[in-house]
Amino acid sequence: MVGFSAAGLLAWVGCCSRHAQDAGSPASDSTLGPTSGLNVDRQHDHIWDSVVLTFVHYNIPLIAFGLAIARP
Repeated sequence: MVGFSAAGLLAWVGCCSRHAQDAGSPASDSTLGPTSGLNVDRQHDHIWDSVVLTFVHYNIPLIAFGLAIARP
């Protein structure tokens, strides 16, 4: 279990699995909504301006927080 306790591993999976699945996806509601609003001027790049930023600012801290919780 890579040095994690059973409870810590369960906490990490519970913290990250459900939340990180949708937020970084290109077909996610959390990226398509801002893209439709920002693309009024037709100069918004969906992948670089919504998906990558969502992944960097949401998914990476969420995974780091989950790993910090799971540490024995």
